[in-house]
Amino acid sequence: MTLFCVIGPDLGVINCPHLLEMTAHVSKVRSLYKRILLLHRFLPIDLRALGDQYVKEEFRRHKSASPKEVSAFMVEWENYKATLQTQVLDASGRVAPRSQLGTALPEAMFQDFQNEQIGQLYELMLESTKPNRQFDIQE
Repeated sequence: MTLFCVIGPDLGVINCPHLLEMTAHVSKVRSLYKRILLLHRFLPIDLRALGDQYVKEEFRRHKSASPKEVSAFMVEWENYKATLQTQVLDASGRVAPRSQLGTALPEAMFQDFQNEQIGQLYELMLESTKPNRQFDIQE
């Protein structure tokens, strides 16, 4: 497949489908990233700090991922955003106990994970459930 852009006489881009597609993708990723960080504001402060750090690292890590990986990445983070948004809306007006945050991962999903991903999830689970968290931040 050949990608091309038509350049106008003033060297302005007239028609560049690839550039438009890439710009739309970047905008979609940035919007998802910002929305997740916004939703994290409604989490308990220690979970917010943990979640923000994890989201920033994951989005940074996937900047140069393959299109197949990016597609799966976006689907999973869209699902996370939708779940968190629902839980935040359900908990609005009252303090949500930690048991109402998050969702269980189906065992079948672990078959698709790489060992590194399983290790990351395990570390995240340990950090988010221990009584003396690394992110013990006072409001």
